[in-house]
Amino acid sequence: MFRLDDKVAVVTGGYRGIGRVLCVELARAGAHVVAVDVLEPPIGEQMLADVRAAGGSAELLPCDVTDHEAIGDAFHALYKRLGRLDILINNAGIARDQVLLRVSPEDLHKTLAVNVGGAVFCSKAAIRPMSRAKTGRIINMASVVAETGNPGQAAYAASKAALIGLTKTLAREYASRGVTVNAVGPGFIDTDMTRMLPEDAKQLMLQQIPLGRVGQPHDVAAAVVFLCSDEASYITGQVLRVNGGMYM
Repeated sequence: MFRLDDKVAVVTGGYRGIGRVLCVELARAGAHVVAVDVLEPPIGEQMLADVRAAGGSAELLPCDVTDHEAIGDAFHALYKRLGRLDILINNAGIARDQVLLRVSPEDLHKTLAVNVGGAVFCSKAAIRPMSRAKTGRIINMASVVAETGNPGQAAYAASKAALIGLTKTLAREYASRGVTVNAVGPGFIDTDMTRMLPEDAKQLMLQQIPLGRVGQPHDVAAAVVFLCSDEASYITGQVLRVNGGMYM
């Protein structure tokens, strides 16, 4: 079940964090993974080592998701070389947390450019080969705060809410081409970013989670692998919440 043999999967923001685990689990399921990131390639080497240890295959593709021309060229070259592009995971994202009165124009523009613009440009570049093949999977990484809001995250929450709107729109536009588009909404996940939170903030978050524990990147990756599989072929336009019951 949930095999992705012979598929080509592109994961943006794939060098570290949740993206790194996504790459490993997609490769473990049989996909050839292409990790897109703006970070220096050596940072992606550990992900490649993890993929090889899992018996999978992957490669690095240094590229900025906010550069629509570079993304278009990179995806075209990738499709021409590999002959297919089956899966796109729009995972690249940034958070510049500030209460509203401290949000600068740069904070807002950069957050929207990466989190929303990047997803739009990558989806646009992937949709042509998917449409030709009459099959494809696009997964947008949203967040629990897109639906609950969160003090101090006006720009971030707005960008993740926009991804949900994008998901539903693309699902309607390309269902007739055999392309499904869904979102995954992680809650409080154990990552480098959340480990930096003060202990009292972590405890407050835990009190809001009925399952009583922090989620792991593998919890998110399992949901993504499922949505990419043939078993999820009748699911589109949905938000799969991976949050331990934090938002129902």
